[in-house]
Amino acid sequence: MPKLPCVLLVDDDDTTNYLNKLLFTRLDVAETLLVALNGQDALDHLQTCGTPGNPAFPSLILLDMKMPVMDGFEFLEAYVQLPQAQRESVIIMLTTSLNPLDVVRMQDLPIAGFLTKPLTKDKIYDVLHTYFGHPLPA
Repeated sequence: MPKLPCVLLVDDDDTTNYLNKLLFTRLDVAETLLVALNGQDALDHLQTCGTPGNPAFPSLILLDMKMPVMDGFEFLEAYVQLPQAQRESVIIMLTTSLNPLDVVRMQDLPIAGFLTKPLTKDKIYDVLHTYFGHPLPA
């Protein structure tokens, strides 16, 4: 299976980041795996890494909904203000619960979809298949 050039994990929880990094490393589906602890850190990264083609430009962003400094919703509000060339990432919102109000709010945002935590290999493979055309493992 081809690897994604870069995946950006955006979550303020160190344990979640550790487990997600471990899972991605074991699955060996990304060349580079980056972590941002909040939406502002993620936005700063996007503004400095340039555009697709740069190895640090994330093909996939897994975005936590609830974070200090800048939460997932605030990140997405700022994300749509970036130049089009910097908005080529597939964004999947991560949440621990599917609050109906949050689900309604997510419907108008520039995200490809949302997943409930924790991430699993099947969830990652499904994202890779659905949004990047990777074959599902046998």
